[in-house]
Amino acid sequence: MASLKWLARVGRPRTFPIYKSITTVGRAGGNDVAIGESKMAEHHAQVIFDGRDFQLAEVDRVADIQLNGKKKRRGKLEHLDRILLGDVELEFRLLDDATHVGDEDATDTTQAELEGLRKLHEFSERLMQARNIQELLEALMDKVIEATHADKGFLVLLPQGSATSADRPLEPEVRVARRIRQEGLPDGIRHLSDSILRKVVETRRPLIVSDAMRDSQFGASESVMNLRLSSVMCAPLLAQGNLLGLIYLGNDHVVNLFEEASLDVLTIFAAQASLILQNALLLDQLRSDRDELSQQLKDRRFGEIIGTCPSMVEVFRKVEKVAQTDISVLITGDTGTGKELIAREIHQRSHRAKGPFVVINCGAIPENLMESELFGHVRGAFTGAVATRPGKFQLADAGTLFLDEIGELPINLQVKLLRALQEKTVMKVGDSRPERVDIRVVAATHRSLEEEIRKGTFREDLYYRLNVVNLHLPPLRDRGDDVLVIAKALLSKYGTELGGKVRGFTPNALIAIRKYEWPGNVRQLENRIKKAVVLCDKTLIGPDDLDLMPESLQPIMSLAQAKEDFQRRYILEALERNNGNRTKTARDLGVDPRTIFRYLEREPGIVEPDPDLAGLPSEPPLRGGPA
Repeated sequence: MASLKWLARVGRPRTFPIYKSITTVGRAGGNDVAIGESKMAEHHAQVIFDGRDFQLAEVDRVADIQLNGKKKRRGKLEHLDRILLGDVELEFRLLDDATHVGDEDATDTTQAELEGLRKLHEFSERLMQARNIQELLEALMDKVIEATHADKGFLVLLPQGSATSADRPLEPEVRVARRIRQEGLPDGIRHLSDSILRKVVETRRPLIVSDAMRDSQFGASESVMNLRLSSVMCAPLLAQGNLLGLIYLGNDHVVNLFEEASLDVLTIFAAQASLILQNALLLDQLRSDRDELSQQLKDRRFGEIIGTCPSMVEVFRKVEKVAQTDISVLITGDTGTGKELIAREIHQRSHRAKGPFVVINCGAIPENLMESELFGHVRGAFTGAVATRPGKFQLADAGTLFLDEIGELPINLQVKLLRALQEKTVMKVGDSRPERVDIRVVAATHRSLEEEIRKGTFREDLYYRLNVVNLHLPPLRDRGDDVLVIAKALLSKYGTELGGKVRGFTPNALIAIRKYEWPGNVRQLENRIKKAVVLCDKTLIGPDDLDLMPESLQPIMSLAQAKEDFQRRYILEALERNNGNRTKTARDLGVDPRTIFRYLEREPGIVEPDPDLAGLPSEPPLRGGPA
């Protein structure tokens, strides 16, 4: 049954059922809805039901009628329309949730709470359909306004560290401003009382102001007087002890509108709003982190490679120069530093980019099959050769051939590789006809080829053929903050690919990532992050998820040990530059030759005792070093 609810200025709302085709409203006692207010005309208006719709129509042409804040003489009524007849505010409801006139107990605390829970249930259903956070918050405010009979409501955010002292402004941000009929309210900040907001912020407790203009605490407030407030209710939005903001409800026409039951309803909605806001703020932070990471990657990315440390910048500079030529490049560096990525980048930036990029791992193919893999074979060349097959050289024609781990190539095949590079022709195993190929060769190794040459396991002429330009990739431990950007980029990639719920790293995890030595370099970091994304049950990865416990981190050495290590490395470097001449090295460093020998004797296999030094007086150690 339809009804009119009188939102009286004093006391609880009263409900009048509409059960006739024409229901009269006025001050006179003969009206169907008789309300004895001074500004109400004796026969003010009538509600007409034509079997389908309800219409509001004037009776007294002089009487003031407003429908949803607009002056009307006649208008169609819809559920929750607000009607103002003189100074009497009514709410039209298609479905009556109260009993007849005089049954004031029907609006008791239990009913108000049930109404609030019903609205909360309706909002929960809306929650499943909402597309964004703003839509959710607007839906929540619409329901709380409807449940408490307010005529406007605001969801206010407070910046972190917002001031609460009397001499500093609150600086609130109105995230949502709504009024009845589920409409937005422009310029919401001007409708708020600063003194009421401040009181709730200071106490962190909900507050009801029944008649703001006559309230002993707030009646003298400039904002209350300027706004001519009547009923106000405000509740804090708290999440894990943090004050996120406030819900502020008001009605400027009815005093004593809000009761304790209304405050209970508001508290329930405030808890729901706090949860939504907390998730929204977390989402905003994640989006901010994502945007920041994207910008960092944009600034630090060189193709598929990430890095801004000076050594990597130098590598990028060389790549840009050598990519446009067919000059041979040797890429060196520890395992897992990204040598293949650099090789691909050279290919992508060259005039051969539209040609093939062919990779062969010289350490992964058995020696007896290596020649066939490189140059191909003809049918019947050996047992199992059932068909003629091209090798990697032929497949890379007009493109780039990447010889990974070239230091593993057997010595007997190095001769054939050198011939192929010099003559640009290859011959299949079992064939007598050479084939011309147009390729560019990029090689890579984690070994020291100079040392392999000294051992006799790598040909010096091949080394100089391959090492026209050397690109050395530093280990991850020497690349500073690059490791953090790489870790975040890998987490973003595998978090999406593997479908985990992980969204970031804890601060301690980032510290551990930065401190760890990463002997396996980027490949090890990548594998640890993959594992954490799959196995971690939290939204943030911690050090334990990456197996980075305190005992796995490199201990900090003493200053004396650090000085000793530096001096030893510096002496060995100077000795190498002087081709092992200890006398010249000692002269360049300004020390006695015996000091050089003292450091060298700690390096097994580097130097034997020099009989020429026997009998010389000892030299004090280098300044700053241990005695």
